[in-house]
Amino acid sequence: MFAKLEHLERQFEDLEQQLSSPEVFGDQERYRKLTKAHSDLKEIVEVFRVYRQLNEELAGNKEMLRDSDPEIQAMAREEIDAIEKRLPEMEHELKLLLLPKDPLDEKNVVLEIRAGTGGEEAALFAADLFRMYLRYAEDMGWRVEVLSSSETDSGGFKEIIGLISGDKVYSRMKFESGTHRVQRVPATETQGRIHTSAATVAIMPEADEVELDMKPEDLRFDVYRSSGPGGQSVNTTDSAVRVTHIPTGITVACQDEKSQHKNKAKGLKILASRLLQAQEDKRHEELAEQRRSLVGTGDRSGRIRTYNFPQGRITDHRINLTLYKLDAFMEGQIGDMLDALITHAQTEALKAQANVH
Repeated sequence: MFAKLEHLERQFEDLEQQLSSPEVFGDQERYRKLTKAHSDLKEIVEVFRVYRQLNEELAGNKEMLRDSDPEIQAMAREEIDAIEKRLPEMEHELKLLLLPKDPLDEKNVVLEIRAGTGGEEAALFAADLFRMYLRYAEDMGWRVEVLSSSETDSGGFKEIIGLISGDKVYSRMKFESGTHRVQRVPATETQGRIHTSAATVAIMPEADEVELDMKPEDLRFDVYRSSGPGGQSVNTTDSAVRVTHIPTGITVACQDEKSQHKNKAKGLKILASRLLQAQEDKRHEELAEQRRSLVGTGDRSGRIRTYNFPQGRITDHRINLTLYKLDAFMEGQIGDMLDALITHAQTEALKAQANVH
């Protein structure tokens, strides 16, 4: 591990030298790449330098134990105790920082929520989930743009798709894909019976145009009139757009905007993310063993979480974590759950790495 850390430190120093060269500064593309590489290494190198410094201080304090002055010995012992407490924590942090980075972590995400079993109650729960993620995104300083939605008469959503943009959105949100189940008494229920319904969530990395070569001949566009809840026509022009990716059969329909051009652009954005996700799923299938060791599978059919309103609890079934703060959770305070999922995934990755070595 330490040989690798020393190698990374040399790389970091080399990048610092290159970045101070006027010749590099003149080439903006190269400068941007080097700055990114430098910032990727900065945290691990800084932690390693502190870790090494602590080890040097530990050795110095052990020398001071030989001093004839009892006060100096006592001071050295105190220092040794403090350093020996910190070192294992820093070692663990370095191991985490050395884990292979998910190249998608930096990306924005396309969030898709669909009402599952449970009819109107499932559609209302889909709307609650969207609002929950919206609140969390606001707290994180992220931006949310609705790309497509299909509303029901009672204000729920059969389906809603949004783009969440900001700093490392995918790294925080990637474990939310799956089936979310709700247990509560619907507003329309006169007997006070608890109903169970569900909504599926898909978190897909936003695709850059560079990553996907979508050939024009592989795309088919159909235009039609938008319809609102209950099937009434929303406008009188053919502004809704359905785009089909012929090789995979993936279809996206967009009708939220009054402009056909805007609907087409949004449809292409959703399609690109679905194609990137399909590529990811294929890659994960090829790494099936590694995938099983991570939190869940990201499989949309897998039930990942239950929201029990009568008991005010949320349970994540992948890590057996139950929180009793449902009201706050539905208001977007989901950070504790996301942190626990990320920590679990890191722990499993460390175990997998230890088994390899």
